[in-house]
Amino acid sequence: MRLTNILLSTAAIVIAAPAMAQDQTSPVTTNAAVDGQAPTAGAQAGDTQELGAGDIVVTATRRSERLADVPISINAVNQEALQNSGATDIRQMAQLAPSLNVSSTGSEANASARVRGIGTVGDNPGLESSVAVFIDGVYRSRTGSGLNDLGEVDRIEVLRGPQGTLSGRNSSAGAINIYTKAPSFDFGGYGEATYGNYDAVRVAGALTGPIVKDVLAFRVDGVYARRDGFFRDVVNDTDYNDRNRWFVRGQLLFEPSTNFSVRLIGDYTFRDEKCCGAVHVDTREKLDPTPGVPGDYTINPNGNRIVDVINQIAALRGYPAGSTFPAAGDPYSRRIAFTPGRAYSNVTKDYGGSAQVDWNLGGASLTSITAYREYKSAGASDIDYNVLDIGYRPADGNNYRQFHTFTQELRLNGEAFDNRLNWLVGGFFANEDLEVVDNLKFGGDYGAFAACRIVATINPLAALRNPASPGCLGTTPLAALGGATGRQAVAAGLGAAAGVILPAIDLLGTVNNVGTTRDVYRQNSKSFAVFTHNIFKLTDTLSLTGGLRWTHERKRFDATFGNNNTVCPRIQGLLGAGPAGNLFNNAQLAALTRGIATLACTGNSSSALNGQTLADRFNESQFTGTAVLSWKPTDHIMTYASYSRGYKAGGYNLDRSDLGDAYNPATTANLNAARLRFDPETVNAYEVGLKYSSRQFTFNIAGFRSEFKNFQLNTFNGTNYVVENIGSCAQDLGGADRDNSATTGACTSGDVKYGVRSQGVEVEAGFYPTRDLAVALGYTLADTKYRNNLVGSDAGAPLDPALFLLAGSQMSNAPRNVITSSISWTPEIGGNGMSALFYVDQRTSSDYNTGSDLFVEKMQDGFTVVNARVGLRGRDDRWALELWAQNVFDTDYTQVAFNTPFQGAGSQQQVQAFGGTGNQLFSAFLAEPRTYGVTVRTRF
Repeated sequence: MRLTNILLSTAAIVIAAPAMAQDQTSPVTTNAAVDGQAPTAGAQAGDTQELGAGDIVVTATRRSERLADVPISINAVNQEALQNSGATDIRQMAQLAPSLNVSSTGSEANASARVRGIGTVGDNPGLESSVAVFIDGVYRSRTGSGLNDLGEVDRIEVLRGPQGTLSGRNSSAGAINIYTKAPSFDFGGYGEATYGNYDAVRVAGALTGPIVKDVLAFRVDGVYARRDGFFRDVVNDTDYNDRNRWFVRGQLLFEPSTNFSVRLIGDYTFRDEKCCGAVHVDTREKLDPTPGVPGDYTINPNGNRIVDVINQIAALRGYPAGSTFPAAGDPYSRRIAFTPGRAYSNVTKDYGGSAQVDWNLGGASLTSITAYREYKSAGASDIDYNVLDIGYRPADGNNYRQFHTFTQELRLNGEAFDNRLNWLVGGFFANEDLEVVDNLKFGGDYGAFAACRIVATINPLAALRNPASPGCLGTTPLAALGGATGRQAVAAGLGAAAGVILPAIDLLGTVNNVGTTRDVYRQNSKSFAVFTHNIFKLTDTLSLTGGLRWTHERKRFDATFGNNNTVCPRIQGLLGAGPAGNLFNNAQLAALTRGIATLACTGNSSSALNGQTLADRFNESQFTGTAVLSWKPTDHIMTYASYSRGYKAGGYNLDRSDLGDAYNPATTANLNAARLRFDPETVNAYEVGLKYSSRQFTFNIAGFRSEFKNFQLNTFNGTNYVVENIGSCAQDLGGADRDNSATTGACTSGDVKYGVRSQGVEVEAGFYPTRDLAVALGYTLADTKYRNNLVGSDAGAPLDPALFLLAGSQMSNAPRNVITSSISWTPEIGGNGMSALFYVDQRTSSDYNTGSDLFVEKMQDGFTVVNARVGLRGRDDRWALELWAQNVFDTDYTQVAFNTPFQGAGSQQQVQAFGGTGNQLFSAFLAEPRTYGVTVRTRF
């Protein structure tokens, strides 16, 4: 707290002393709080029409510069372009930025942004974002905050590559800077109302103007949005993935002189939505037709035994036929079926305030940004995405993630040596408290399902199973079994071990409505950094930029577990230390017995954990920096070459499943917090580029290469969340990183290099033949791949066998090719100032895999999404009427596919490589279908 007090005191001194600099002038940028913004929305729109895209003013280097003069790879989109595309959050903004990809999974709080194919994978809040999000200069703890409605923004800048020497929080892959509209000293505002299909309603507006003329101004923005869901629950007759949210932001701008300003911002977002539904996309069972001969597979003509088990139990429970897999064969029908009483709900509150002070000291300018934010996302969920009650999180208040974040940033910049040197120094401090509370439980049908799954694994013959009997084993003699019962037939196949294994299966069948009562994970992160970024003009056309940052991170972690699953330790004891000895290590029975215990204790759900605690801490420091050589031979052309080193802090996997093997009682008996820890991620990035800008044409091209060491990968394998640091061993592992063993493939030399490489080319062009016609084109080639000889930690630990496909492959959610384009035509109509709007944009992505384990069942074919808008506008945009559509051609595509929890094991490629059976069910979170509607707007 001492450091916090020092920084707060410094900010207070800055606020208290504006008069000291009122008569001074500065050669550097002033009024950064509102720099680059037009005083009114109408003026901004007018400016945009007069200038080419290369003349957009950005502050990516914390200095106001034309986009064409910034020697870094950056994509900037202004308010008008966002409005035309219909973008109200960062996910929709990706339509205009070919190097950006944003997706969400089980909750819209769990967003992931990727730049050039690199981003934080999955929804584990213990991992920081590889692509940092800043709103009005304030760091947001996770990317999900960018999926809130942003209100009216001035511009959004997507910075590509490592960031850290210019401001606040460092990031390893890029940053998204969102600048909202600032208060104006001219009275004005806007209001708009939208109605669309799915009964969508959105009302937004803002009011701004002076409180004290030319000294104090205000602005208030508000948004309300609701919409029916895209998914239909055929069992509960309701919809999911709806929208019900509101947002308000209030601002004050105090500017007593041209040398001093204070911008105060307070905002509040509330969302109460049912998200997110998922559909089954692959329910086939794959078999090995030629055991011992790798490479082939076949589809089981008798169907998937896991599907059969689900249908059996559903029939027993009285669910109508077709309710178990309502979207079978047609996932984009968006028909789902959740367990009655186990519905999804998500309540999110995101609020906070910030104060930005800009003070021209004469020879330098000082900027201080002080902020405090709270974020909480809570809810309930049916985690099996199935009508059966297999697993759920109840709505008892014990399922949420919550951030309390204080940040303080100070920057001082100026010029020296006859304006040859433009220097910047700064400091950053963040104190973040993260609390994750979980209450995952096995449902009322879990026991029958798990027992039947084991029986089906032993023998898929349906006659053996009876979900109504203990252990799912039939007790009625059947002719198909030679007069034996299901229990007798299974026992005969198990031999002497049947006396232990059958009682264990019976116990497994009793795992119902037990599990986590309240697990609490707490993490405190303190980050302190000092940085500098300096531009030295070697000649009038040649400049050298040097930046350096030192970051110190301290993280403290503790966890407390509450669990009432008493069946788990009983089964562990019976199979691991029962009358038959330790069957977990029996060569013939290990797979079966470990499977039984794993299903009983999935995710280390055991009463043996009840009341136990974990605690750990670590400190780490890192130097990062950048060097850029830029040459501007003419006013229209700039070339540059750069090197950057980036860093993302290490942390803890906030999921107990990574503590060790669930079947093994030693995991819960000897808790080790170090197993949850992962190392920091670092990157060396190289880039060359050329920018050309004129009134009628702009062209940018950049070639890039980034090498990521200890890449933080989060993977859900259908049972556990696994976090690994991906590296590449300098020695040849002989294919051991592609096998099915968790013990082979260690890097014995200890020489671990970078494990992920992203390289490619970005091209952007803009054509402005007339003042009312604009054409923009973008293309990104991102060859973003894992290297060979992969390991799972900086120490060279073997790669998790579930990741055997990674070596040499393109990363997930990283299309190799993306093309974007947009056309905007605003011809005048008559001579009274009225104009029309004709707008269309498109984004085309090549094939990519949506799962971090790269299973083929999670592939997404290439696709194109088109948005369009037509309308009429009055003079100075006093009024507007627009018809619009997003995803005009109703393109079907997936955001993320995943292993459906608990429902099977094994993929097609595992069968091809290792043989056996692959009966894992796969589900997917789908992207939005076509939406359309009408918007009316007024500005004044």
